[in-house]
Amino acid sequence: MTLAVETTDLKVQLQLADGWFTVCDLSLLVPGRGVAALLPDGRQVALFRDRADRLYAVDNRDPFTGAAVLSRGLTGTHQGRPFVASPLLKQRFDLVTGECLDDDSVRVSAYEVRAL
Repeated sequence: MTLAVETTDLKVQLQLADGWFTVCDLSLLVPGRGVAALLPDGRQVALFRDRADRLYAVDNRDPFTGAAVLSRGLTGTHQGRPFVASPLLKQRFDLVTGECLDDDSVRVSAYEVRAL
């Protein structure tokens, strides 16, 4: 079996307060895995591409521990909701809304994402 590198000029962009921000090439996002990216204001975002090629972005900082680790979490679905589970304490965060599925009082920011 031969694997070919994806050849695309598509860029992943996040909607920020002042407009769209280009983060990386789409080809750098491996389905089922996360990556961390630095935003212009110094915050980190965790980017995900699922196996259906949908894109998601949430804050990379785990609000329970303060560690920037959500990009290294496991992804899955719960009742049709895509989530990332923190690799530290395993709390699950909805990738669309940022809500914590294990504690209604906690959430992370979620970003609108597109590939152009």
